[in-house]
Amino acid sequence: QVQLVESGGGLVQPGGSLRLSCVGSGFTFSNYAMSWYRRAPGKERELVAPINSDSTNYAASVKGRFTISRDNAKNTVYLQMNSLKPEDTAVYYCNAWAIDAYRRRVEYWGQGTQVTVSS
Repeated sequence: QVQLVESGGGLVQPGGSLRLSCVGSGFTFSNYAMSWYRRAPGKERELVAPINSDSTNYAASVKGRFTISRDNAKNTVYLQMNSLKPEDTAVYYCNAWAIDAYRRRVEYWGQGTQVTVSS
């Protein structure tokens, strides 16, 4: 079955760094666009950064601080988070999506990993 498993979350002080990882299995990883989303307490889910085969993008709130990357040989997508702020506190989710042969959107989600930025 399809799985996306995030890791790397934890507690960090403001200004610190974390690297999140998401390992996919059960699907052809390289055929999917990958994204990191987050959901902070009391707020709606937010797209943080997507990556496909040749491009990346970032939410304005994280641009210049976060970097998304992927290693298809390891079926892994990463989110390097630097200069962390308290407002980055959220559950971070890994997402994979593609358009299938019937032009339907296929989408998978990880279980999430908690990131807490606090002094």
